[in-house]
Amino acid sequence: MTTRDNITALQNALQEQIIGQPNLVNALIIGLLADGHLLVEGAPGLAKTKAIKTLADNMEGDFQRIQFTPDLLPADITGSEIYRAESGEFVFQKGPLFNNLVLADEINRAPAKVQSALLEAMAERQVSVAGTTYQLDDLFLVMATQNPIEQEGTYPLPEAQLDRFLMHVRIDYPDAEAETKILRLARGEAQSQAAQTIDEILSAQSIFDARQEVLALHLSDRVEEYIIQLIMATRQPQGYGDDLASWLEFGASPRGTIALDRCARAHAWLAGRDYVSPDDVQAVLHSVLRHRLIVSFDAEASGMNADRIINELILRVPVP
Repeated sequence: MTTRDNITALQNALQEQIIGQPNLVNALIIGLLADGHLLVEGAPGLAKTKAIKTLADNMEGDFQRIQFTPDLLPADITGSEIYRAESGEFVFQKGPLFNNLVLADEINRAPAKVQSALLEAMAERQVSVAGTTYQLDDLFLVMATQNPIEQEGTYPLPEAQLDRFLMHVRIDYPDAEAETKILRLARGEAQSQAAQTIDEILSAQSIFDARQEVLALHLSDRVEEYIIQLIMATRQPQGYGDDLASWLEFGASPRGTIALDRCARAHAWLAGRDYVSPDDVQAVLHSVLRHRLIVSFDAEASGMNADRIINELILRVPVP
């Protein structure tokens, strides 16, 4: 089997087990291929935890779930030095961040110091404890979750940390057909179908090989210019309409440009193509930009949000 066949088999296995959430499954695979972290927003009970746990079960690597709470300390996630009386020395005991796949559940319930510790791990692939820096594994993906319903007792994520997430994925309730499958699965009627897994656990080397193939995908100058113009439209929106300019306070950073390029490449690669098209760019645009745009107060008052503004960008920026 080729590298793409292995990744596709993993994607299909996830789709069989995570019913009614194709966007979440696709985002997890794209995040794996683009070497980035995910922020997933959705109501409780939508299989967020099950999705990344199932991903971990089908690939080489360790999984750890961290429940973020207001009393969490940085050492609770990074690890800390422990004094060993028998040797008279302090020994570093690794925390849950020293795993390949990390679920940061309800990340906005943790205070700023914990979020800063997670930010360093996400951005630098390292943690610092007592003046010493410890490197994380090359295969490292954080999926953080937020509950959009209950905001009491939460700490909003700062823009700097939001920008570190490759994608901000929003998921909703499944439709009636998917709900029926979920109900039957819960009763055990679909157990044999839901138990489908890939024949062989996906190795870390296969993931690294897939990433190289994604980066080697052909991206024409016109599509590259399209990516640039979409980003520039968020920074200089007056060129695309006075209304767009009044809706945006700040646009996407260069990190957003890189994320859009990598996610579009991953989307095209998963579709079996050896080139990136404008459709690939548009397919990932909302997830890449929605957390990177700062919407003005006037826009929010008039019912505009980041997703609707991105819809306007797609309509107004010329497609090559």
